[in-house]
Amino acid sequence: MSYIEKLRKVVGHRPLILPGAVAIVVDDKGRLLLQQRRFPNGTWGLTGGLMELGESTEDTARREIYEETGLVVDKLHLITVHSGPKSYVKAQNGDEFYSVTIAYYAEGFTGDLAVDLDESIQFEWFYPDNLPAQMVGSHRAIINEFLAKYYSFPLE
Repeated sequence: MSYIEKLRKVVGHRPLILPGAVAIVVDDKGRLLLQQRRFPNGTWGLTGGLMELGESTEDTARREIYEETGLVVDKLHLITVHSGPKSYVKAQNGDEFYSVTIAYYAEGFTGDLAVDLDESIQFEWFYPDNLPAQMVGSHRAIINEFLAKYYSFPLE
């Protein structure tokens, strides 16, 4: 049972502040790896998830990338931190939370892409000018910030 599941047993559905991390993985062709998520409804987004006790946000990003994709990333570079009123979520089960999302981009990776079917429908590589229309809003904002500030191919 995860830290959040244990915490929810104590506090129920009341609003929480939940820190997590996402990462943009870029391949050698300049494409971004996106995850088509089971929830909500096949929406596309970045790989990532919530912190566990004792983890750094970098550890969280690396763990989530590995768990969801089978890839091991090399360097992580901070892009931004998203938080505030727009980060409020009310889940289908009634859980309420405000996310604090620390976003990174990964420079280099090893391994073979594998899909964790518990969380994902599929993964696909997208060129920045051809991203899917149905995306998690905050993830689109993170990608836009990454593209504006850091993206030049090849990555410097």
